[in-house]
Amino acid sequence: MSEPILSVRDLRKIYRVGDVDVHALRGVDLDVERGEFLSVIGPSGSGKSTLFHILGGLTPPTSGSVKMDGRDLLAMTDRERTNLRKRTVGFVFQKYNLLPTLTARDNIEIARYIAKKDGERDAHFEEVLELLGIAKRLDHKPRALSGGEQQRVAIARGIVNHPAILLADEPTGNLDTENSNAVLGLLRDLNQRLGQTILMITHNPEAAAFGHRIVSMRDGRIVHASAT
Repeated sequence: MSEPILSVRDLRKIYRVGDVDVHALRGVDLDVERGEFLSVIGPSGSGKSTLFHILGGLTPPTSGSVKMDGRDLLAMTDRERTNLRKRTVGFVFQKYNLLPTLTARDNIEIARYIAKKDGERDAHFEEVLELLGIAKRLDHKPRALSGGEQQRVAIARGIVNHPAILLADEPTGNLDTENSNAVLGLLRDLNQRLGQTILMITHNPEAAAFGHRIVSMRDGRIVHASAT
């Protein structure tokens, strides 16, 4: 059996708030297999967003170990973690985070520029644009796109550099039911057709059910894991 693309052991995060220590993560163990679509679910304050930010190299843990694609995140320098974010991890956020003055095309291309990817996009990615249904909307700025279309552009931006893992933080939080189901279906298609590994954070059980497996968090711990 191949090594998990993501392996977490005894992960802990403590925030200091005034004179109080807030234990956001209390010893999390988690493996994500290559090609898996994993949903992490839990209420506000459960620790799922803290886990997301640590896995993406956006914030350091207090203790524990994180290995992504065979590399130890905690042994990296800040520069190395920055390069990891550019080349190994793709992000999709609830608020889209598209630059309003740029077209959809340029919002996608800026991710390639940051990762220092030169040349034309490969034909494979052109197929992805068709799958996402935005190939004919690339010359529009965000204000001319629906919420669902903006999130599809954000997904395209997240996977344009072929990341080993796509981290999605409440990707349907700003969408209505119809667009939510469409975006979740697209994530599932990307996973099934392209083998894209996805870890999705959500508070919505219906959204979580789109994954292969659901991990439930509460009070900084994983309390349950099950296949969908």
